[in-house]
Amino acid sequence: MKKSVLLGALTVAGLAAGAAAAGTLDDVKARGSLNCGVTTGLTGFAAPDANGVWDGFDVGVCRAVAAAVLGDPMAVEFVPTTGQTRFTALASGEVDMLARNTTWTFSRDVDLKFEFVGVNYYDGQGFMVPRELGVSSAKDLDGATVCIQTGTTTELNLADYFRSNNISYEPVPIETNAEAQQQYLAGACDVYTTDASGLAATRATFEAPGDHVLLPEIVSKEPLGPLVRHGDNEWGDVVRWTLNALITAEELGVTSVNAEELSAGTNNPEINRLLGSEGELGAMLGLDADWAKSAIMAGGNYGELFEKNIGENTPIGLARGLNAQWTDGGLIYSPPFR
Repeated sequence: MKKSVLLGALTVAGLAAGAAAAGTLDDVKARGSLNCGVTTGLTGFAAPDANGVWDGFDVGVCRAVAAAVLGDPMAVEFVPTTGQTRFTALASGEVDMLARNTTWTFSRDVDLKFEFVGVNYYDGQGFMVPRELGVSSAKDLDGATVCIQTGTTTELNLADYFRSNNISYEPVPIETNAEAQQQYLAGACDVYTTDASGLAATRATFEAPGDHVLLPEIVSKEPLGPLVRHGDNEWGDVVRWTLNALITAEELGVTSVNAEELSAGTNNPEINRLLGSEGELGAMLGLDADWAKSAIMAGGNYGELFEKNIGENTPIGLARGLNAQWTDGGLIYSPPFR
């Protein structure tokens, strides 16, 4: 490892340890708002609307945490971050959590001292090209210019893939998805590569989406999910179990529409524990008994968030696939609420 990279990692780790010691849950309660790091703008996942109000699949996780902790899904300050700035923003305490299509990897977990609290989207890296290029496989991209966001696993996977297939490429480094989109449409690069979900989201914003093709190759595992700093386990538990609450709610049929009614009590003990009519799960987290109900009502359960923001009936058009519940052949699975 280069000395500068090592020093950078140690600096981030040191910042993380210092910020975590403060007790993030108490800080968020005292502040009255959650500082949530998001992407600079990816339609369907995290983007501000015409009025500057943030919405999207990842934004829904932030709002669920704010609802669980503060009782108000709108009590969130969204901090746009790039692939280069996101980890410093979290380590320094500028944000309380990241929810921005970030891949869980060994070095980010261990070396950078972050804690991934779960996976909210199982993804993989893909490639998008103009249809007129006539390319049907990523293996046909020898000598291509490729738009690539710096500071990402995408950048590393790209080098691995082309090297292992003995083909060459010319990188066109960019920092944000908006910049990548602009460069790609302007013809500054032949190919745009990022997580397949991001490619679908980007293509959906084009004037002529049909003029662009997503190649069949998926060249990596990209488990995306929210993360917090190492060393603040209480806060990690809050974010982890809020995500789990959204997942469990879908499995149990609890929605933003019926959560209030079901919170009066049902004949299903796990629903009762989830919604706070039985047990002391909220108190164990330092939250109110109805914390999970508030999180679910903020924007819906996991399935509601998926369908509303990125599902097959949206311009993004993503099928559930690996992100179906475990009961439907997918990987989405929460430990039990007991």
